[in-house]
Amino acid sequence: MAAAFRPPKQVLPLQALRSLVYTGLGGSGSTCSRCPLGAKRYLLTDNIVKLKDFQHKKVAVACNLPGTKETYLRNLEEKLTQSKLILKEELRTLLHLCESWDDVELAKNVIYRYHAENRNITLGEYKFGPLFMRLCYELDLEESAVELIKDQHLRGFFSDSTSFNILMDMLFIKGALEVLIEMKNQDVKFNKDTYILAFAICYKLNSPESFTICTTLREEALIKGEILSRRASCFAVALALNQNQLAKAISIFSQIMKPESIICTNLNIMIHIQSNMLKTLIDILKDATEGNLSRFVKKHVFSEEVLVKVREKVQDVPALLATFDELYEKLHIHGQVTTYTLDALLCHTPSDRKSHTVLLNKRTVSRRTFQPLSQSLWAE
Repeated sequence: MAAAFRPPKQVLPLQALRSLVYTGLGGSGSTCSRCPLGAKRYLLTDNIVKLKDFQHKKVAVACNLPGTKETYLRNLEEKLTQSKLILKEELRTLLHLCESWDDVELAKNVIYRYHAENRNITLGEYKFGPLFMRLCYELDLEESAVELIKDQHLRGFFSDSTSFNILMDMLFIKGALEVLIEMKNQDVKFNKDTYILAFAICYKLNSPESFTICTTLREEALIKGEILSRRASCFAVALALNQNQLAKAISIFSQIMKPESIICTNLNIMIHIQSNMLKTLIDILKDATEGNLSRFVKKHVFSEEVLVKVREKVQDVPALLATFDELYEKLHIHGQVTTYTLDALLCHTPSDRKSHTVLLNKRTVSRRTFQPLSQSLWAE
């Protein structure tokens, strides 16, 4: 991946992209999930943000701390003034002890010292970036998070996609594009969640420039052989529709694997509305009402907002309007209409999906004695 954002010629230069950050976000407000202490999740599940795990660890660290928190912080301040070496475990403990803005200010100074001392040392698998981002997430200190992640002196400290993803989720409705551009400039590899956040940010901005950014990022990903998730593709389709780029919306939608979700169902309707394929539109709704209506079979569900758009489209064709009104009533009777808007469906905060296969694959035999493990050990 290139170190700087260098899209094709039709894309605005980086300075122009940055100006988008301050123009505000379009679209209606997204639903979000409240985390403890007021932090909000927008698009990431808690098994990615891991805020609850972080808070549990904070309690454990505070309980096991020898002496008081005040003494520990004072000792670290003395280390800074005396230019003594900061140890990895000391920084980790400090980040788990922070409870206020003042605590975080001390943590920032310790991070600068620690990174200056260890920037050229391989530190193994442990990454401090996500830990600091979870702290800022918990205390609602996004300004501190942005300040550090953009600081040239800390290049390499936030070398993982998780740090940027958490920050983009934190800033989803107020300036996350700036972080996305910074991630590109620092050559941090995008993962599945990064593309979801990136396309969602562009969707919310809903401008010709953000559409170009989204298209560029998507094409770069496909060239590299990346597998884009259905959720990321849905944001790209919705943005294309909002920008009246029908051909692009159809192209992206056609590449979605298993387009049976409620979001895909409603995006498909929107594509047919913009394509003026009224007869096919009515056929889709008819199939949804006449299919297998067993409670064991997943039914297509349509947004009330989208159905209103369908009615507006067919209102000048009496035969189709009469058929639509009949189908509309059936959809309501069968419970196939939701009051959620398409934007709310796209921007919902997903719940965690904990696979049952994890339990099935747990080790049941000791590696040392080759004897069956007791149930109490399985639980651990």
